[in-house]
Amino acid sequence: MNANPDALHAFMDAHPRVFVLTGAGISTGSGIPDYRDDQGAWKRSPPMTLQMFMSGEPARARYWARGMIGWRHFDAVQPNIAHRALAQLEKQGRVALLLTQNVDGLHEAAGSLNVVDLHGRIDRVRCMQCGDITRRDAMQRRLEDANPGWLSLNARIAPDGDADLDGVDFSTFAVPACTVCGGVLKPDVVFFGENVPRARVDTAWAHLERADAMLVVGSSLMVYSGYRFVLEASRKGLPIASVNRGVTRADPLITLKVEQGVEDALAPFA
Repeated sequence: MNANPDALHAFMDAHPRVFVLTGAGISTGSGIPDYRDDQGAWKRSPPMTLQMFMSGEPARARYWARGMIGWRHFDAVQPNIAHRALAQLEKQGRVALLLTQNVDGLHEAAGSLNVVDLHGRIDRVRCMQCGDITRRDAMQRRLEDANPGWLSLNARIAPDGDADLDGVDFSTFAVPACTVCGGVLKPDVVFFGENVPRARVDTAWAHLERADAMLVVGSSLMVYSGYRFVLEASRKGLPIASVNRGVTRADPLITLKVEQGVEDALAPFA
């Protein structure tokens, strides 16, 4: 059912161990765009798939060129009051687990400790051959050193830390290889067409098993990797609250729906 924001306080007060799932809508207030409109439709072209990224140098040049431009803004984003509110609720012992579909690391920056980054973190880079992990800012320096002629470009930031570069020839863009083995470097995030690591999923299931309610913040739940946790919460008979503007995939399963801006709804908890 739809409800006013005061009902969210009553929901949180009634359930001391809440499993929280967040999506892109919690980070829009920090200047990171989301993917979908209030009807759940794509606002922009869907993200690059793993199969496309691994298909060859042209796809990877396109990705990393966009990423180099977008990172300059993305690296400077800060948590907003909604991130801080959830960190405060965790300090009060009221959050069983914070499972985020976002890759921006803003929950940890806000002070949340018990976080599972379901889709990984954009501030890390992983070699697809040897598995070596490096920092994204180190990759940024390598990208800029290898492509000085691209530094003057500016573009609108996109949801996952890249930028919307249209009508650009990427054939001259140089993509650095892994310094350990020479392999292909990829952001340490789960692309479409890639499986979420089993350990993350198992951790989330274990915490959901011990929770007494679920709160979904800023997610339309159109992606199954997050939606499945709502399905399981519903199967277990847990009350489910949602703070999100517009349609979600789980509307028939939601006990309490607060159609309000995420920051406004969560600010009283900060």
